[in-house]
Amino acid sequence: MSAENERTGDGSVETQEEPREETSAESRDGTVAVDDDHLLDLYKKMVLIRVFEEATQRGFRQGKIGGYLHVYTGQEAVATGFIDAHQEGDRVITAYRDHPFPLLLGSDPKEVMAELYGKRTGIVKGKGGSMHLFDVERGFYGGYGIVGQHIPLGVGIAYALAYKETGEIIQLYLGDGAMNGGPFLEAANLAGLWGKDGMCPCLFIVENNQYGMGTSVARSTAMTDLAAKFDAFGVEHEKVDGMDLEAVLEVAHRATEQVRETGKPYAVEALTYRTAPHGAADFFEKYRTKDEVQKWRQRDPIGQLEHKLLEREILDEDALEEIRAEMKETMDEAVRFADESEEPPLEELYTDVYAGQDEYMGEE
Repeated sequence: MSAENERTGDGSVETQEEPREETSAESRDGTVAVDDDHLLDLYKKMVLIRVFEEATQRGFRQGKIGGYLHVYTGQEAVATGFIDAHQEGDRVITAYRDHPFPLLLGSDPKEVMAELYGKRTGIVKGKGGSMHLFDVERGFYGGYGIVGQHIPLGVGIAYALAYKETGEIIQLYLGDGAMNGGPFLEAANLAGLWGKDGMCPCLFIVENNQYGMGTSVARSTAMTDLAAKFDAFGVEHEKVDGMDLEAVLEVAHRATEQVRETGKPYAVEALTYRTAPHGAADFFEKYRTKDEVQKWRQRDPIGQLEHKLLEREILDEDALEEIRAEMKETMDEAVRFADESEEPPLEELYTDVYAGQDEYMGEE
């Protein structure tokens, strides 16, 4: 079911696939048949992610968020579209640009923000910070700060899920920069091997935002067709326009169902773009031009979806403004909660370090 796809000069994706039988979940044009209410709900989630990230940038500049900070601005359609295909029991694992995932999986925005503020009310008790968010109860297994190191873990989780025989899968998100390292190559090889026996229900989602930190894809790999790299491991793959929510939804639901039914890995390269800097200290962005950023901003996923909502008369400008105001109010509450929450007690340094009841508590 691999597709032949090409990226055009403006960043859009042209897809050519072999004709396939239309399913009940799809409309005649191949997109997922999403009703108006659901599309509106997904729009709200994307706006929530955007205002959350804007609030974290302010918090970092004010010195309230320590460590480092990587925001998801511009990539919202990717996580929103794929998490929409998530079912209870499924797992999700990603790298350090991880803020949207717990939000989309149902974590309380107040607790996620408190985590970034390093407070005891945070989702990881203030000990994970921006890059190490976790919410195992909702299937979110991190949040990893070392590029590519979560990929073998994700493939291992997929192997474990296969033994359970419950139809659960893992969504494994990775960036374009992670594909040039050993962890990816070794894990993808294992995924292909285990997948031959239906023992690796892993959906690889390559978030190709065009840059690994400040190095473009073209300058970091001789093979710029990232999806095609999975051919070496016998893993089927395709590309999707990661700036178009409805395109992502179609691929996400179809690919998820295939992985769930077969137990075999599948890879999707989502062509997207972070319109924000790589990280909080990436002030000058000398590796790309303002012109390039502006061109991609014209394809902003939230802006594109707003245009569709207006064009289809699902809502008007006043309703859009009300939603923005509602999401901003939610985020203001989250920031107040984080601001007013207590710091973790000193003894918290010694908890969650070792397994079992006899954890070292700092006593001599």
